[in-house]
Amino acid sequence: MALWALVSAVGLAVDDRFLVGAPIWAKPFKFFVSFAAYGLTLAWMLAQTIWGRRTGWWAGNVVVVTSLVEMVIITGQVIRGKRSHFNAETPFDETLYTVMGLTVVVLWAATLVIAVLLLRTRLADRATAWAIRGGVLIALAGAAVGFLMAQPTAEQRAAGDLDTADVIGAHSVGVPDGGPAMPLTGWSTTGGDLRIPHFVGMHALQLIPLFLIALVLLAPRIARLRDAELRLRLVRVVTAGYAGLVALTTWQALRGQPLIHPDAATLIAAGVLLAAVAAGVWAALRTAPEPVSVHPVSVHTETEPASGSKEFTA
Repeated sequence: MALWALVSAVGLAVDDRFLVGAPIWAKPFKFFVSFAAYGLTLAWMLAQTIWGRRTGWWAGNVVVVTSLVEMVIITGQVIRGKRSHFNAETPFDETLYTVMGLTVVVLWAATLVIAVLLLRTRLADRATAWAIRGGVLIALAGAAVGFLMAQPTAEQRAAGDLDTADVIGAHSVGVPDGGPAMPLTGWSTTGGDLRIPHFVGMHALQLIPLFLIALVLLAPRIARLRDAELRLRLVRVVTAGYAGLVALTTWQALRGQPLIHPDAATLIAAGVLLAAVAAGVWAALRTAPEPVSVHPVSVHTETEPASGSKEFTA
């Protein structure tokens, strides 16, 4: 995946074709990078399991094979100058999209198996266990948002020609795909975009464990973070807040609202979520024990010298 991300980067530089309002090699580049991070993280998580390791080995290889199949199709369609997702233009394109859909379902199921293994694994450090389990469960929820994109949009249903339509499903909600978009991400700036909660959710797999790693790295400099119970409470708060963020961005997208143009209801919900996370962090820090400073102590002992006079030595 990492090597093909480099190939896609070259494609971005030398191929000036556009598809659905974006450089044609942008999609495979983003997918290759995402799958590289996803695979590395799952590999690390599988290394933590002590129960069902053979099952985990099979599940991990299923993730590898299905992700490779999906990327071969995406890249092949780019070479042909065709869109890979939602494409029903010809029987061949429709078959490829159906195969992609099946691979995604199998990949999701394999990740679910890995999640079950991680839930059953007892790790010595409870904060690590919570970060891994919370990350993989939220990632599963984020991946499941992808199934919403495959459904016909309200506009496509209203047109009443699903049997003959060239495109079925969409990333955007309330507006057609390919309209004005944010730089780099390509997320819509005029309507909702389900790729946002999909992206945010799937990368909980990396970001929540990375948050814990940051706490551990800061512990030598910040004495309070050496407390394992405090790290556990902070990871719990961040995990709950992250799950709330996925829910918030999903709700915003389904209402056809751009990420960068939130309405009052979205801003209020975001404020409540931010306040809840801040309160959770404050409560975790407030209940944590203060670090104990250890200072050198001089201990004096009394000895009796041969002369009979008392002498104190430290």
